[in-house]
Amino acid sequence: MAEIFVLGGGTPTPTADRFGSSHALKIGDELLMFDCGPAATHKLVKAGLFPTQVDNLFFTHHHFDHNIDYPCFLLCRWDQAAGHGSELNVYGPALTEEITTGLVGENGVFSPDWRARVGHPLSQQIYVNRGGTLPRIPPNPQAKNVGPGDVASGKDWAVTAALAEHVQPFLDSLAYRVDTPYGNVVFTGDTQPCQSVIDLAKDADIMLCMCWDDQAVMVESGENTGQCGTTGAAEMAQEAGVKKLVLVHMGPGLSAREPFEDVHSSMQRIYQGEIVFSEELLKIDL
Repeated sequence: MAEIFVLGGGTPTPTADRFGSSHALKIGDELLMFDCGPAATHKLVKAGLFPTQVDNLFFTHHHFDHNIDYPCFLLCRWDQAAGHGSELNVYGPALTEEITTGLVGENGVFSPDWRARVGHPLSQQIYVNRGGTLPRIPPNPQAKNVGPGDVASGKDWAVTAALAEHVQPFLDSLAYRVDTPYGNVVFTGDTQPCQSVIDLAKDADIMLCMCWDDQAVMVESGENTGQCGTTGAAEMAQEAGVKKLVLVHMGPGLSAREPFEDVHSSMQRIYQGEIVFSEELLKIDL
């Protein structure tokens, strides 16, 4: 059994219902996480999951709405694990290793936090009460900068990546495909319609695709490059032969138009599969 959780279905603009990007994929007893946007750690718990269940985290790119909760997640997972379980594996495009070291490395900005938790008697007692054995080991996430191709695999899953066209050359961006015995899913991250993502998503069961706004609005405002809107997402899904299209990273303009009947009908003229306008904490069976 595999389940997808939309933790963050929004953008850099906070709204009452959506903010930032983050998703989780539960495959049997393994939990993968894709991006770690605003309050992702808290939203994970609200979804009935827990940071210590996540052993593999994948970043699509390093805009703040996709990674700002990373230090919170790193320290929370390390603290709550009490020395048990595996070190966190972290994958992402260029800067993933550098950001990780800059956060929790020997001289990282959060090193005073973990040094206090490692060395202070009160923190040591709490750690022991949680089942830990002294001495306490500092956080040591295994971060790796990756590019297109095979990225990682587990008992019942394999992750591959492709380039996504977003804001190059300022930041590199990736889309990810996860193949499992239960089906396959693509997380596009932020991207404009492009052949590399279409090829990655070929015949996928589900594609989670950013959808900033109605395409006509984006063209009029000049915001149609580097990101997908309604018809852009529909065109990519149709060309790739995706069975279900889940719209995420929805901007405040589009979100305010709920229940979306007008944009849904315009997209259905392009894409013949199922379309889902996501909400945060939505769970989807794969």
